[in-house]
Amino acid sequence: MLTEIRKSTIQHHTFDMAVTADHIRDKLIKELAAVHVDVEDTSPNRCAASFKVLVVSSQFEGKQLLQRHRMVNMCLAEELKEIHAFEQKTLTPEQWEKQKSQ
Repeated sequence: MLTEIRKSTIQHHTFDMAVTADHIRDKLIKELAAVHVDVEDTSPNRCAASFKVLVVSSQFEGKQLLQRHRMVNMCLAEELKEIHAFEQKTLTPEQWEKQKSQ
């Protein structure tokens, strides 16, 4: 019976793990102290299989692109198990301001 309960809990947890644009946005804001996050579901039928994100965080200052991407990947490690394609752009607030003014 304990095994049945564990299976049920695991299945229920997996079911609750619906990856949505809002979920990704909220998690990036919370864990990376992001000041701006854009999340776009880029899957053909909006089935949450692929996402494109823009993350602006002061935590990226002084970090190389690969380090920034690893930070995002670590933040979304559980979600990335459910996602088939993930594109990201990571900017510091200063880079974001420069990009907006161009």
